[in-house]
Amino acid sequence: MKVLVLNGPNLGLLGTREPGLYGRDTLPDIMEGLRKRAAELGLSLDWMQSDDEGELVRRIGAACGQYDGLILNPAAYTHTSVALRDALQAVPIPCVEVHLSNVHAREDFRQRSLTAGACVGQICGFGAVSYRLALEALAERLRRVADVGT
Repeated sequence: MKVLVLNGPNLGLLGTREPGLYGRDTLPDIMEGLRKRAAELGLSLDWMQSDDEGELVRRIGAACGQYDGLILNPAAYTHTSVALRDALQAVPIPCVEVHLSNVHAREDFRQRSLTAGACVGQICGFGAVSYRLALEALAERLRRVADVGT
């Protein structure tokens, strides 16, 4: 089974961007650890980061037939992107939304996710561990679906 991890705007700045809030790990560091965990779970993992909403939408649409699951950190697009939500709803691939910080404990405008309703779940507030938790939850869901289909 294959999983695609999509990371939205400004996540390429992790490690230096507000380390008190987001931690000191860089995105490549987080993704390398996630790739290792995916291998332990019997999954392969690809990832990308883009500050461009359209590129993220295109990758979601192109995921059909290539990936069994998605993990999405839409970052600031969480609160604004109907296009990402529509793309997630258009593909029959389960997606887990992930955030490093607890968005529900932050500013009012960050507490509303336009994309979460198109996902099977949301994990937030555990820093880089949020990605691992999302991967493990998605792996469990994919295995349950695969078991039902056999």
